[in-house]
Amino acid sequence: MAIITLTTDFGYKDHFVGAIKGTIFKELSDAKIVDITHAISPFNIQECAYILKNSYKAFPSGTIHIVGVDSEPTEENKHIAVLVDDHYFISANNGVISLITSEISPEKVVEINIPNPIYGSFPVMDVFVQVACHIARGGKLEVVGKSFEDLKVLKEFSPRIGPEGKSIIGNVIYIDNYGNVVTNIQKSLFEAYRNGRNFEIQARNRKITKIHHTYSSIINFELEKNQRKGPGDLLALFNSSDYIELAIYKSDLNTVGGASTLLGLNYRDTIQIKFI
Repeated sequence: MAIITLTTDFGYKDHFVGAIKGTIFKELSDAKIVDITHAISPFNIQECAYILKNSYKAFPSGTIHIVGVDSEPTEENKHIAVLVDDHYFISANNGVISLITSEISPEKVVEINIPNPIYGSFPVMDVFVQVACHIARGGKLEVVGKSFEDLKVLKEFSPRIGPEGKSIIGNVIYIDNYGNVVTNIQKSLFEAYRNGRNFEIQARNRKITKIHHTYSSIINFELEKNQRKGPGDLLALFNSSDYIELAIYKSDLNTVGGASTLLGLNYRDTIQIKFI
């Protein structure tokens, strides 16, 4: 039985997540359901895409991903099912698929057209679950929809290269649960323009001159404890998806704050790397 994942902005206060799972189990009593997250910021397509793009490849081929963000159907927001990279995505045509598949073309896209659809306020349960269970049983996309060519395209922010390759200007694309700030500058781009030079990462009024590979590598264990950097100190690192991330070591948004709050950085804000 294929795995069915759930990614939504529903949160956990309401009945939505439980109702989705219950409906799946009524259709497939032995279903394997995995929650990727239900804490996407409401209607935030870019945030949803970042999380899915960096998580779906960890699942086996054939996994079915239900995407419950901005899922109400309209004439400009059709329901679609997509086969890409041997994974299935069931979503509205709101641009999230184009962001997930920015580096690989979909193998098949269909506009969902199931018999006797229920067009209510809860399409994830009423429509997406039916399609997911059909695929999980081994069903074909052609049975639940017709070929669709008008996939909505959203463009990710692209880093800009300064004159003579002396700088890279990037943007904040995601802020995680710890307040860590993820930029759109990937390690491969950074190394391509660095050419062995020293550098400064400029974020608001702070400068960072080193990029770590783990959070704890900010600590120099050869120093006495009162001389070391540690909790509360700012660092940059290449995160698990190889993007440059700014973080406060052992941050907590509920107490000491995180890089986003302490640096005053939000989604789309600019950071700059200067090569010296």
